[in-house]
Amino acid sequence: MAVLIDYRKAHFEYEILEKYEAGIELLGFEVKSLRAKRGSLDGAYVLVKGGEAFIQGMLISPYQEKNTPKDYEPRRHRRLIMRKKEIAQIADVSKGLTVVPISMYLKNNLIKVTVAVVKGKKKYDKRETTKKREDDREMGRAMKDR
Repeated sequence: MAVLIDYRKAHFEYEILEKYEAGIELLGFEVKSLRAKRGSLDGAYVLVKGGEAFIQGMLISPYQEKNTPKDYEPRRHRRLIMRKKEIAQIADVSKGLTVVPISMYLKNNLIKVTVAVVKGKKKYDKRETTKKREDDREMGRAMKDR
């Protein structure tokens, strides 16, 4: 499982409640671009519309600038391939919450997306996370020096 794109800030900015795995509908040159790790999940979110799930705001840069179609939009809406039950669960659970893509990776030569139902952290929660991380580093350094 080779990770292509990872949204590292998601663990800091959000409290992750549930995770789902989904396929994604892409164009050929988008697949090449993702395999070259040229994309970003910053600011992306999942929207459920008409019984289908779509990722909005995800950036996939063109693989070759000269060979991409002139009407190509790097932040276009991309359809997620999920089971109807999972889409219904996301639609039910996500009332008042956000659904965010966390990472994109290769699984059996297919590109998959990890989508999570998240709750935004408050400023004091983020401070706690930062403080805990720093304390863990200090403990690790102290144990290493022993």
